[in-house]
Order: sequence, then C-alpha cells, then structure tokens
Amino acid sequence: MITAEEVKALLRLTPHPAEGGYFTETYRSEERVAEGALPARYAGARAFGTAIYYLLTPDTVSAMHRLASDEVFHFYLGDPVEMLHLFPDGSGRVVTLGTDLLQWMRPQAVVPRGVWQGSRLVPGLVVVSRLRLEGFIVSDFEDRWPEGEARLAGWVASGELKVLEEVLDGLDSAPGALIGLLAGANTGKRMVRVGPDPR
Repeated sequence: MITAEEVKALLRLTPHPAEGGYFTETYRSEERVAEGALPARYAGARAFGTAIYYLLTPDTVSAMHRLASDEVFHFYLGDPVEMLHLFPDGSGRVVTLGTDLLQWMRPQAVVPRGVWQGSRLVPGLVVVSRLRLEGFIVSDFEDRWPEGEARLAGWVASGELKVLEEVLDGLDSAPGALIGLLAGANTGKRMVRVGPDPR
C-alpha cells in the first residue's frame, strides 16, 4: 500500500498553514468575481472556483474551523475520515468519508458555509479533494477550536452534553436494530448487548 510520504512526494503536498494536514492547490479559475459583486462576508475579489488535494495522516487533524463558502469534499483513497459538522442552530452531525457504502460511508460530503467543521482519520491516511466555487484564500479560515474545545469539555464535565446510547438486549434483536439504524430510528449510538457487562 502507498505510504503518506509517497503521497506527499507524488502530489507535491505541503503542510496546510492554518488547518493541519497537507495540501496542494490543483485548480484556480482565471476568471474572478469582483468584491462589489460578492456578499459583505468576503474581503476582496475571488476566483470563480478552486480545488485542492488534502491529506490527513495519523498524526494530523483538520482543526475545527468554518469558511465563508460552501465546500465539497471528494474521497479518493486511504482510510475513512470522520467529519464533525456543527450547525448555526446548535445541531450537529458526524459524516464518515470513505468507500464502504454499506457502512454508511460516503465518497462525497458538502459542508455549507458558516458550519463549523473538523476531521480526523480512522486510522491510516486519506487523500481527498476539496472544491469551492468562489475561490479559497487562507485568510477566509476562521479558527475557534481552542474556545470550542474548552466549552465542549465543560459541557461534558457538567453533564450538559451527554452521548445518547440505545442498548438493545440479545443477539435476536440485532436484525431489527440494524433495520432501525438504516431507517434512521436510532438516537445516538445504537448497540446490541449479547452478554453481561464485564465491569
């Protein structure tokens, strides 16, 4: 199997200056949108579109951040990636990028503008591409991970934030549990207990 060092060399990837991981820009449109034609959240003109390769390794993460534009991720190779999306209304979701569609992985994910996002590898390496249709510049990257991490830790410690678990007893309940999971009937983690808790 190809190694992370080989991927970095073959695709000419360098460390991402703000987010973590490694990247290289593969496309930037020649045409631009003038600053006056863009919403006020943009500081300056933008290319119509950009694309990059992006690599995560076991010792890197994509730090929590949000962008001024929608972003589309395409999975190319490697191990699955868990992406956390935190929406302005307070809701969130975890999306797994990968090729095992039967395990609810997806080869593409869209992150709407203004949504906090971060990613981690499950385990090994991954190569994805990221496409934006207004053109990304590093100054668009908004990093509030340290603040978010402190707040999340506080909520967990105080009991305000809890992992929801649904435990179904007995191996006989496994088919129904899986069917319900695929139908979206679960809230949080759905598990099947097949024996006594060893603790």
